[in-house]
Amino acid sequence: MKTLSLLAATLTLASFAPKPKLTTVKLAPGLSVAMPQGFAPLPEAAIAVKFPSPRKPLAVYSNPSGRVDYSVSMRPTTFGPDYNVLLPMYKASVQRLYTKVDFLTQEVRKVNGRDLVALEFISTMSDSRRGANALAPIKKYEYIEYAVQGQQLYIFSFSAPAEEQAQWRPVAQAALGDINLK
Repeated sequence: MKTLSLLAATLTLASFAPKPKLTTVKLAPGLSVAMPQGFAPLPEAAIAVKFPSPRKPLAVYSNPSGRVDYSVSMRPTTFGPDYNVLLPMYKASVQRLYTKVDFLTQEVRKVNGRDLVALEFISTMSDSRRGANALAPIKKYEYIEYAVQGQQLYIFSFSAPAEEQAQWRPVAQAALGDINLK
């Protein structure tokens, strides 16, 4: 009974938390996302530095400090939208990228009537060098959603320093909970 009362009190208090302020941004025909207010598009030079890859993201927005990013990427895919098959594939892919991954969410979820793979986690990247030259591990809070549309895979990624997770998690969940892909 005490547990039920505590749960009810927690849910009541959480319902009074302010909703993150979001703005709808159209990124391409048939694609719009909810962007946290205050985020601005990164210039091409900054994208090249932060996201070194032969395939640059469709869009990257950052908060004023530049520590928090929301990026959207497109890649060709031959996989159909069987998200229950894609979930373990993308989970394994994320696990290969980092030294350690602690998943907070790993599910197929509906966003505006569309199924997506959602992975929310804390990543740790450790320096593999030994001795005095080794750098401290880098920890990040990350929320990634994957959607297949025709022959394209869309990747929606929100990334913030792990120590700022409490501040950015509700923002990431709200932003990635409002993706319109047609």
